[in-house]
Amino acid sequence: MTKQNVVLTDAKSGIEMAITVAVTNSPLFPYSPAPAGKKPAGGRYIQISPKKLLNLKSLETGGGIINAWVDAESMKASSPTHVKSPATFPATDDHGSWIVRHPSALSMFEQIINASKGKQIVMFLDYDGTLSPIVEDPDCAFMSDAMRGAVRDVARHFPTAIVSGRCRDKVYSFVQLAELYYAGSHGMDIKGPKYKKGNKGVLFQPASEFLPVIDEAYKALVEMIKSTPGAKVENNKFCLSVHFRCVDEKRWSALAEQVRSVVKEFPKLRLTQGRKVFEIRPTIKWDKGKALEFLLESLGFANCKDVFPVYIGDDRTDEDAFKVLRERGQGFGILVSKIPKDTNASYSLQEPSEVMDFLHRLVEWKRLSLQGHSRV
Repeated sequence: MTKQNVVLTDAKSGIEMAITVAVTNSPLFPYSPAPAGKKPAGGRYIQISPKKLLNLKSLETGGGIINAWVDAESMKASSPTHVKSPATFPATDDHGSWIVRHPSALSMFEQIINASKGKQIVMFLDYDGTLSPIVEDPDCAFMSDAMRGAVRDVARHFPTAIVSGRCRDKVYSFVQLAELYYAGSHGMDIKGPKYKKGNKGVLFQPASEFLPVIDEAYKALVEMIKSTPGAKVENNKFCLSVHFRCVDEKRWSALAEQVRSVVKEFPKLRLTQGRKVFEIRPTIKWDKGKALEFLLESLGFANCKDVFPVYIGDDRTDEDAFKVLRERGQGFGILVSKIPKDTNASYSLQEPSEVMDFLHRLVEWKRLSLQGHSRV
């Protein structure tokens, strides 16, 4: 077993903690306590159990950067961000304080509307887990007709975009609304509606040069998962998804190691994790947050103070967009989740049905406000 000393710096407190990395007994990068009497200057050793380790990123070592973001527990949680289980989140303590920090967007609807007065609302919606329920077969993540109607009504009153990790064509086949903007592959494939005859709409693909290597990685992953029943590779054109929702939990560790070994052969690609899915993406600095900024600019709101973006999503990839809104000091993010999670979102909704309720209320408020203006 090979071990390597690592100094981990907590992003919030700035405290440095030295640990030893063992590279043989965990799906990707396991951890064990450091040997006694070998504490480095400026740091302190702590014991981190692989089962408790969640989403550690960019641990610097003498050999470069280790992206140690996944272990058996985080695969099991399959959450957007760091998750605390109900057992460690007492309903009367941390759970309650989380709700105070991220209250329901339905219960706070009036306050949200008051904040948007005099500004142009622009809607950004994730797809899986937001407009449609999470299902075992990703090809069957169909949205309901009622949800489609709610999104159509929203788009009649506000510029609306679907921002998804899915291939743009795939998510369009689910939504089937031509009047929307679509940002597929985590925002690396963006297209807008054709408002005028001859106008092709917004089209932006910042990762086009990566298509050949993505295709190579796709073929390698398809071949690799043949030995893992239930695993599925989805080609989202500018990124790849390896779904393990239908894989026996006992095989998750082996699958994680296989995926990591394949991605290691493609230096231009990086590996991240979503809800029971491994995401393989180009190494360019582009994400859903960048896509949100690009769309706002395309709509003419780049440096506009009277715009009010609203982003609703449920996955850790949506955190990039939530963070952008916080940094801009405009609009807000809504996290769709039934359990407390670290998030940059301002508000929360529990499931797609509540998302639909929120969209209905937004449309009804707009209709009433237009009726009020017509009477003046």
